[in-house]
Amino acid sequence: MLQKTRGIVFRFTRFRETSIIVTIFTEHFGLQSYIVNGVRSASARGKMALYQPLTLLDMVVYHKEHANIVRIKEVKCFFPFQSIPANIKKSAIALFLTELVNKTVKDESHAHELFNFLSNSLITLDEMKSGYENFHLIFLIRLSRLLGFGIFSAVDITGGKIAADDMFSLISKLVNSDYNRPVEMTIAQRRELLDWLLMFYKTHMDSLGEFKSVQVLKEVLS
Repeated sequence: MLQKTRGIVFRFTRFRETSIIVTIFTEHFGLQSYIVNGVRSASARGKMALYQPLTLLDMVVYHKEHANIVRIKEVKCFFPFQSIPANIKKSAIALFLTELVNKTVKDESHAHELFNFLSNSLITLDEMKSGYENFHLIFLIRLSRLLGFGIFSAVDITGGKIAADDMFSLISKLVNSDYNRPVEMTIAQRRELLDWLLMFYKTHMDSLGEFKSVQVLKEVLS
């Protein structure tokens, strides 16, 4: 059955000589896998750009309940990023977000709410002129709530462990902040907070493993 939905590309893998299997988090159906034929052929004329991680798509798909892989009939990008590809700091943040969502977003429940959060966050990052150095920290806090183990206070993050007064204060500010309200902190504090947040995630999600993009993110935001 043909259905319209928006989606966010999470990842793709090559399939045979010219095709791919792309994993997309959709607004209506949650996480879905689609086979796209011929997209890597010489005649495809750059269509692979539509399937790069975090691309925001408008789609018409052949949807079938419980099918492992389905097909896309029509597709276009509904918000082409302008600054994320050109800004090294934003690109590093986007790389980290790509790894994060691929490791954590598995459930198809409340897909509409989660899709809106992800797409609105990415659009906000692209449009921000300054003050986005803490974007990934606020994203982690807000995403945790949608994943069911929400961070609502500094105590949640620290797990009752002793934290320096300044660090505890910064965590509290982040928990109550949003993307457009910068929280002033040093590079060292930003790195420590990221480590705190990732440790919090790992206590709730056993299979996270190591994040390859974290070191790049820390260096670029130095």
